[in-house]
Amino acid sequence: MSGSKINVAKQAIEFLHRKLSSEMILGIGTGTTVNFFIEELKAFKHLFKGAVSSSERSTALLKEAGIIVYDLNNIREIAFYIDGADEVADDKSLIKGGGGAHTREKIVASASDHFICIVDESKLVKQLGEFPLPIEVIPESRSLVSRKIVSMGGTPIYRQSFITDQGNQIIDVKGLDLSDSLKMEKSLNSIAGVVDNGIFAINKPKTVFVA
Repeated sequence: MSGSKINVAKQAIEFLHRKLSSEMILGIGTGTTVNFFIEELKAFKHLFKGAVSSSERSTALLKEAGIIVYDLNNIREIAFYIDGADEVADDKSLIKGGGGAHTREKIVASASDHFICIVDESKLVKQLGEFPLPIEVIPESRSLVSRKIVSMGGTPIYRQSFITDQGNQIIDVKGLDLSDSLKMEKSLNSIAGVVDNGIFAINKPKTVFVA
């Protein structure tokens, strides 16, 4: 498995390295595949300005690699956003958030010109929904959101002993009908107390590399 993740990280580097420029900012996602990408990116750090990170974990790895990390509030343009996924459907919609960072991942992805997804082939599915769907919630709203999800046909499971970088909680949901993932992404985010969910259908990747 790690071999596939290294290979797909190298595919992304091969695609990117000739496009890098001295003033370019990259967006960097979160997860084990992205960790390999950061390791590969280290050799090219002199070719671009720096990065915006989607999590404290990735920030630490980028700094260890000698890559300057910028606050998104101080950046006008992100050329490329590179991230993994827990599921990738045929239409390039995704489920993300197994690591609990999907809210910030979605923010950085939406600020980027070109979203690149890097996965091993085990993440490819016809339709989203086998992987539990993470939903970040304000702590005080967890029970309310869970009841709403049950009424929608889902089974919510509280991710115990986990706090997001924003100080919130995660509910992992099975059983929802994700055949219209765009509609479900919007519906879930309309529930009071939901910060964001792990469906990436509004903002799908432009490019998917698979190994």
